[in-house]
Amino acid sequence: MTQIGFIGLGMMGTPMAHLLHAAGHELVVQDARPEVAALFTDAHPGARIAGTTADYAACDVLITMLPNSDIVDAVVGPLASQLKRGAVVVEMSSADPNRTRALAEHLAESGITLIDAPVSGGVKKAVAGTLAIMVGGDIPAFERVRPVLETMGKAITHVGPVGAGHALKALNNYVSAAALIATAEAIHVGEAFGIDPATIVDVIQASTGRNNTTENKAHQFMLNGTFNSGFSLALQAKDVGIAASLGRAMGLPMALAQDVYAMTAQASESLGAGADHTELYRFVGRS
Repeated sequence: MTQIGFIGLGMMGTPMAHLLHAAGHELVVQDARPEVAALFTDAHPGARIAGTTADYAACDVLITMLPNSDIVDAVVGPLASQLKRGAVVVEMSSADPNRTRALAEHLAESGITLIDAPVSGGVKKAVAGTLAIMVGGDIPAFERVRPVLETMGKAITHVGPVGAGHALKALNNYVSAAALIATAEAIHVGEAFGIDPATIVDVIQASTGRNNTTENKAHQFMLNGTFNSGFSLALQAKDVGIAASLGRAMGLPMALAQDVYAMTAQASESLGAGADHTELYRFVGRS
């Protein structure tokens, strides 16, 4: 049993923390919404809510599942003086890789190791414990926490130095967003030409254009108008923006990424903060 701090009980964080509790780990949890943390501890005997930063002092591992680097820095930075030397922070949010590196340097001054371990797979795989996890950082620290990660994911890959996990997550989400937009455009154009949207999706899925949207999103969340995949359009736009910024920093313009970012950001602003990322389908379909 490992004592684990878990910060961020959103749509992804809650099922991930549930699996850790089911595996027998002792949990100290926190969320920006106190009522959410209370619901979790009520449903998970032995888990307790962190009242102050001092409640994390005995934790061997601290996991964060938060919306962005601003929140990660604000939450984790002050914990440098509270966590014990040798503790490992596992940053599983979608964050800016350069800011992740800066935070890792800050924590290292207190003898704390940060590895970044963002995930892919959505709520369905979070519930099943089959997430893909891409890890950046110190390999011995990664090996120490691997059993914890294996409780939440199946495809766990060390991808490079600290920050590399967040870089690859952003790049993955850019590719995913580009495929979603291309698929949505194809459906709308094909429908205007007189082809049934479901047929369009099925044929692309059986052909060379097959992608995650045709396999897991078009029928399930787009064509039926439910738009409730569990991943927000605002977060998708943020991740694509990180990928585009990373390209510029590396001296590679990523022209398509710039266009995809502009479209996702515009769609997010137009559709509102609560929009699911699959709602890009109806945004693309506007004349």
